[in-house]
Amino acid sequence: MGAVTYSVRGSYFESCNCDAICPCRMTDGIPGGRSTYGVCFGALSWLVEEGRVGDLDVSSLAVALVVRYDDDEPGSPWTIVLHIDAEADDHQRGALTDVFLGRLGGPHVGVLPWVRKARHLVDVRTSTIVLRPEGEGYRLQSETPCGCARRSLSLPTSSFAAASLATTSRAVSSSRASSRSTTIHSRGS
Repeated sequence: MGAVTYSVRGSYFESCNCDAICPCRMTDGIPGGRSTYGVCFGALSWLVEEGRVGDLDVSSLAVALVVRYDDDEPGSPWTIVLHIDAEADDHQRGALTDVFLGRLGGPHVGVLPWVRKARHLVDVRTSTIVLRPEGEGYRLQSETPCGCARRSLSLPTSSFAAASLATTSRAVSSSRASSRSTTIHSRGS
């Protein structure tokens, strides 16, 4: 199978247990430092406003990544659970999984910590994902169709990032209270 061309554009939100602004985030190519408390727990989420993976349309779908890592563990590998929107069909879920786990490559995807570092992928789950404005921030809700309890996380303005997943001009990098509209893509060869 040849390389797949893809492009995903949309909004990115994050919340973790670090003090704002997250000290471990790479910004403009400059590596971040240690997390505030040495162990990071967080949720990263994307609303794909426009997207194609090959010929497949993945627009209007959501993705969430629940993460944990320990600064003092050798290599600080990420333990992750990837949630893919239940509104996606099997082909769209597979395509989004490949994009967000870095399987399709791309010049800036490779710098994402859950792609470039060792990782433990616990699961890829089909979930209802809702990100909605609430007060000064957003509320992320995720529920798996197996009847598991709904998970809800408030993302107040002071502890969320609103930006777009970006690889053509810069890696995913945003301040906690800013927004960027850029695109992640890769061309097949």
